[in-house]
Amino acid sequence: MTTDKTDFALSFMSALPQAQALGLEILELADGVAVIRMPYSEDLVGNPDTGVIHGGAVSTLMDTCGGAATIVHPDNAGGTATIGLRIDYLRAATPGQAVTARAECHHITRAIAFVRATAHDDDPDRPVATATGTFTVETLA
Repeated sequence: MTTDKTDFALSFMSALPQAQALGLEILELADGVAVIRMPYSEDLVGNPDTGVIHGGAVSTLMDTCGGAATIVHPDNAGGTATIGLRIDYLRAATPGQAVTARAECHHITRAIAFVRATAHDDDPDRPVATATGTFTVETLA
């Protein structure tokens, strides 16, 4: 069953051209948590010699996932925009494998949401990247 916030987050995702271009698929949205999968595609490869997905695609995945987690946080009354995002790339994603991001909006003030995220391929115990970010929020009345 979807809520108004999950419906809004789904609309948010469908309106983002880069999310569509990357083929992003929402796997989970609930109470400040989002899980989004980016299927492997030859179109996303940054180095044709290795077949590794470009870091910019992983960055967009993690940013979008952080925004979605912020939207569905119980204390956010509306949309969001990225203020800042720090991504640490830990290793190259395995060629041919999808990359999945999980973001958690762990704290909200009157104007800012704080998010932590990880991205992994088929091995969730070996992240491809981690991220911390800040996002705008609309406070509840």
